[in-house]
Amino acid sequence: MADKKTTKATSKKAVEVKTLDQLKEEAVKLQNDHRESRRSHQMGELVNPHVLTVQRKSIARALTAVRSAELAAAKEEN
Repeated sequence: MADKKTTKATSKKAVEVKTLDQLKEEAVKLQNDHRESRRSHQMGELVNPHVLTVQRKSIARALTAVRSAELAAAKEEN
């Protein structure tokens, strides 16, 4: 008999709506955390350096969200 493939139904997470100020604060917080992680990595204290890559990507996502919110706000004004 052939094995049956089981597939999991993937569900998307609910997206929390944030204001532009909240998005900017989150981006700054992520940048500060990344700065601290880089500093601890240079001193040899960081156990998992893969965290740096994850943090960089999170910062990029946050800045992209900030930019899209700014563009949406500018579009509403016109």
